[in-house]
Amino acid sequence: MNQVSDILALAQQAQSQNVDAVLATVVRTEGSAYRRPGAMMLICADGRSVGMVSGGCLERHLIQRAFWLTRNGACVQVYQTGSADDRKVSQQNNADPLQALFLDAPSASDINVNDSDIDASVDSNKSINKTGLEDYAELEDEFDADSMNFGLGCHGSVHVLFERLSAALPLLDTIAQVRQSQQGLGVATLLKATPLESRNRNLSVKSDLACGTRFIIPAVEAATTINLDNGNVLSHLAAPIAEQLQAAVTKLSQQSGAKGRWQHVYSEDNHYCYEWLVQYLLPPIHLLICGAGNDAMPLVQLAKMLDWRVSVIDSRAHYATRARFMAADLVQVVPLEDTQTLNELSQNAAVAVMSHSLTQDRARLKVLLTQPKLAWRYLGQLGPSYRTERLLTEIAQSLDTPKILQAGIEQLHYPIGYKLGGDGPEALALGIIAQISAVMYQQTPVKDTAAKVNTLSETV
Repeated sequence: MNQVSDILALAQQAQSQNVDAVLATVVRTEGSAYRRPGAMMLICADGRSVGMVSGGCLERHLIQRAFWLTRNGACVQVYQTGSADDRKVSQQNNADPLQALFLDAPSASDINVNDSDIDASVDSNKSINKTGLEDYAELEDEFDADSMNFGLGCHGSVHVLFERLSAALPLLDTIAQVRQSQQGLGVATLLKATPLESRNRNLSVKSDLACGTRFIIPAVEAATTINLDNGNVLSHLAAPIAEQLQAAVTKLSQQSGAKGRWQHVYSEDNHYCYEWLVQYLLPPIHLLICGAGNDAMPLVQLAKMLDWRVSVIDSRAHYATRARFMAADLVQVVPLEDTQTLNELSQNAAVAVMSHSLTQDRARLKVLLTQPKLAWRYLGQLGPSYRTERLLTEIAQSLDTPKILQAGIEQLHYPIGYKLGGDGPEALALGIIAQISAVMYQQTPVKDTAAKVNTLSETV
């Protein structure tokens, strides 16, 4: 959920300042793509923007087109990242060069160059947001420039949903709710409604569901029967569709790991086939740092750059101060005997024990390793292996049933972090963040590709 906090903040500012905005969200990717479904970008009518839906190659184009595209409501557009050779073939076939980068762009003959068709909220910003025939000519010229050349050789496509801020507010409010409550929620967004009789263009029955229609769906137990009464958010959908969406949210909620959870669901009624993007929104990773020494400072900074929630605790009041950790979400003095607070803060968290105190580390480890059901999702101990093993031995000797430690020790990372090279607190923080990310996202570090490079050089 990178940059999400910035998007929420800018959306709140735009609302308070009565500035219109467009939310662009990646809803599908095919082939190689820099971002995955759920990545967002907020574009304001006054020129401000935040977030990314690509590696930087699409953003300028989205800013130029966002308000024009949403003049009649939400829509989904498709962008290609083929190679420069693909573009040459397209030109040789007399294809519109814009189609190489914007598959669903209307033709010039379909464009009504009338200022009244463009939302009044962006009239003062026409140089960015108004798109008419002259803009198409300008974009076609810019297509030859590197800054607008989408021929990146990635051979992928990115489907982007555009919607005005007023329509996107339920989603943004739900994201804010998830972050505040630390409880996940499901979201189903309609991407497309296709008539089942696609050849019959005069279909008399119109779908009540438009592109961008969205439902906020809590997860339920897999065996729970859905009650589609008037109080259910899915109550006015056909029962089979509602059941499909609810089942998808429930299944996504039961997956493990912090990686984004989403899937495309296809459903239909008597007249239409619907394509949905179903997401299960997760709160940010929570990093609990037990120890407020100087080497915890860069760790806090790096974690906040990743939009993680960060808590710092220490039993020493002169270390655990807000002045030392301005970026942290929580800085608290927690006495060693306060096991309840430690257990609560470690719930579903990544915990780094790094107080540089044998007494503190021993007390924190004892509590964390002897939980009946391990509540944390990552646990790392700073210091050389022999130091940690000494702590573990002392903890085991203080217990009547040392075997209770076994499950926790098997998941304990010590020495904490990956050895990436470098020296000092910043290098240590980088290694810790890398290891936590790998564990939380259930990723296995890949060995370097030197052998592949050597093999490739031999074939050239």
